[in-house]
Amino acid sequence: MLVNMNEVLLPARKGKYGIGMFNAVNLEMARGIIAAAEQASSPVIMGTAEVFFSYCPLEEAAYYLIPMAKKAKVPVAIHLDHGMTEDACAKALELGFTSIMYDCSLESYDVNVRKVKEMAKLAHSFGATIEGELGHVGDNEGSYEGEHATEDPSVLFTDPKIAKNFVDQTGIDALAIAVGTAHGAYKRPPMLDFERIETIYRTTSVPLVLHGGSGLSDSDFKKAIRSGISKVNIFTDINTAAVEAMFRHFSSFNKGMIDLIPATVESIKENVMEKMDLFDSYNKA
Repeated sequence: MLVNMNEVLLPARKGKYGIGMFNAVNLEMARGIIAAAEQASSPVIMGTAEVFFSYCPLEEAAYYLIPMAKKAKVPVAIHLDHGMTEDACAKALELGFTSIMYDCSLESYDVNVRKVKEMAKLAHSFGATIEGELGHVGDNEGSYEGEHATEDPSVLFTDPKIAKNFVDQTGIDALAIAVGTAHGAYKRPPMLDFERIETIYRTTSVPLVLHGGSGLSDSDFKKAIRSGISKVNIFTDINTAAVEAMFRHFSSFNKGMIDLIPATVESIKENVMEKMDLFDSYNKA
């Protein structure tokens, strides 16, 4: 069933478990994600991001994401991740996305507040939910989001002292926080600031979001969720799992795409189910 983010994240915040948000830039990814959610009886958030529009335009993604969510046996929110422009966010809402993230985290604080507040009013008028970002989640080399690395990543971390004010002023439904993760594949294990997560959790009332989840250790995921994270974004892991499945099953040039699709879908399904088990969202639908 198609729902907005509040319908899956507010119970997750209350129950101290995590909901995975998985980008699905083609039909095979979406099939694997939905199959995993239904088998695990887990709520799920599925969508795409503005950086993926060159691979799959927003309109084309809407053609399969929204109908699949409506037909699913479990709650599925369809989310635009990292909407960088007002036009992309507005278009997603018009197409029927039930949630958006308007990422103004590289703007000044005042501009971030103003832009996200305006977009929150629009999203809520559609019955959709909105995520904002305070601080800035970094990017590993080769990240699809682009590279915004710094010698000292902590300078981009979310300031707990202003998190509540940001939430209150903007009217957002979920807050993405920067606490030591980064988009893309990690070259070295990240060092998460769990105390910062706990402090922000205690001082704000909305579900907290961890971006750059692919590549974290199982213990990091579990501790982050115990500390207050309700939504975990995953893409790199399922993206590479799909390619690895293709390589395993491509035994000769007599193979065609239809020979590879079942293995690709199954590999994504298995990877997503592992995450759902790790996030403790099994049987929460």
